[in-house]
Amino acid sequence: MAITSVSDIDINDFVQTQGNGVKGLADIGLKALPKQYIHPLEKRLDLNNVLNKGQDDHFIPVIDMSSSDQSTVEKLICDAAKTWGFFQVVNHGVPLEVMEDIQAAAYRFFELPVEEKRAFLMANSPSEFVKYGTSFVPHFERSLEWRDYLSMTFVSEDEARTVWPIACRNEALEYLKSTSDIISQIFEILMRGLNVNDIETKKSRLTASKTLNLNFYPKCPEPDFTVGVGPHSDVSTFTVLIQDDVGGLYVRGLDGSSWVNIPPLKGALIFNIGDSLQILSNGIYKSAEHRVVANAINGRVSVPIFVLPCFQGTLCPFPEVLKDGESPKYKEVVFLEYFQNFFKNAHEGKKSIDFAKA
Repeated sequence: MAITSVSDIDINDFVQTQGNGVKGLADIGLKALPKQYIHPLEKRLDLNNVLNKGQDDHFIPVIDMSSSDQSTVEKLICDAAKTWGFFQVVNHGVPLEVMEDIQAAAYRFFELPVEEKRAFLMANSPSEFVKYGTSFVPHFERSLEWRDYLSMTFVSEDEARTVWPIACRNEALEYLKSTSDIISQIFEILMRGLNVNDIETKKSRLTASKTLNLNFYPKCPEPDFTVGVGPHSDVSTFTVLIQDDVGGLYVRGLDGSSWVNIPPLKGALIFNIGDSLQILSNGIYKSAEHRVVANAINGRVSVPIFVLPCFQGTLCPFPEVLKDGESPKYKEVVFLEYFQNFFKNAHEGKKSIDFAKA
């Protein structure tokens, strides 16, 4: 029997267990959202609360990494990390072709027959480090997010070439290699901005793991009633993101209540500070709250790399940021415990960092 409406199917089984994802719902041609995806009014984006780029100080900095004035570049990056928690970089050394290839690979993966994608569901995946899924943590969410994803944590190239999906394997590995230098450079700049010592040791501990996600947001029949991704901050040291030309990413405004759109900029990489670095800097750098809206016209992909600390290591403010007698705002926590707590809760703005508050 052909599926013509949500009444014909068990939504959770169809989307999650069978692995059809929200793309499967979109492909049916639904005219209305299933009730599981309808969010309360207060959780939706109020367009009256969105600040426009033309307004003073309401746009995310775009920083040219090729500038001859590197001291100014470093200041701009650190200032953005302290205020917005977000910034974009251009002329960063990652070839545009590599960035376009990974976006094309994302579309290619999500266009695969469900039988092929299902092989990477958590219950079926050949590796605990490769997961195809939907929403964020469906078992803990009252309302689901309109997003499918493929998550790949890099362990080794041999492991990746064995278990990552063929549809995106080569492009994902090339993109990870191509971003290695800019990730290292940004980390070093942020550490210098805090006047910390032994940066290389800190780099090995705080950029110990990288998880690459391919996110897909299919066309949505009623985007105003749902979210692509709800308001949240990231668990990472920092995150590096490509968004395609469709757009839909918003960051919390400097006033703490409004939202600011980050329009697509071809060839740019978006960096955002994660909770881990907010803890380590004792709040000097901000892990910014951000969200993604759904779209009725076009599907959208984004490609984040979550740069993560060592899972067995601990997080607490650097001694250097407390040297003037400032009290620590955060207690010492094992990153693995922080990470596990993060994924036991639905997206709820900045609440994740409460786990580490002193």
